[in-house]
Amino acid sequence: MSERLLRPIRSFVRREGRLTDGQQRALDTLYPLHGVDWQGGLLALDELFDRAAPLVLDIGFGDGEALATMAPAHPERNYLGVEVYRAGTGQLLRHIEHEGIDNLKVMLADAAELLREGIPSGSLAGLQLFFPDPWPKKRHHKRRMVQPAWLSLVADRLKPGGFLHMATDWEEYAQWMLELTEAEPLFENPHGGFAPDAGDRPQTRFERRGLRKGHGVFDLMLQRI
Repeated sequence: MSERLLRPIRSFVRREGRLTDGQQRALDTLYPLHGVDWQGGLLALDELFDRAAPLVLDIGFGDGEALATMAPAHPERNYLGVEVYRAGTGQLLRHIEHEGIDNLKVMLADAAELLREGIPSGSLAGLQLFFPDPWPKKRHHKRRMVQPAWLSLVADRLKPGGFLHMATDWEEYAQWMLELTEAEPLFENPHGGFAPDAGDRPQTRFERRGLRKGHGVFDLMLQRI
């Protein structure tokens, strides 16, 4: 079998343009301070921060706006944000440095690989997936992050009582998420469907743009049994 067939399907496509000078400087100077360099294998999560606290994994933080708001609002938690786009990572690093956020680390990595190979079983207090690529064309649905196997993996990585919070402004993807989570026996949905509001998830620039265009926003908040 060829290497191409063995390679896992990725849920992202790199479309990154040129970084600004500020973003590049942040990556060069701040990533060594606030970033996690993962070369494979299980992460020693208790060594990432200077203090022990429940860890929340944020997948695909975009420009970092929401995560830079959530982490200071929850000083009782540690946050690890994972992103493949260097521009957004540079933006978030600048927030961390300028605002003195000490409970947030970032990682440039494929989140699916990290979840499979780097996160120990039963180690996460929560996982956030906000506005992932919906891959709207049917032939591309296999590239969506949320799949039955992915949900089973997330459930394994969460501690009992841990949370999974997902949000999308793509209604068909929201229904896809809801149906798949209803079929995963290790999750319970306290709302019985979509959450009535976004909870403590701050509104992002991306979300505000979608709302102006008339898009609905759907939040799913699940708990690990």
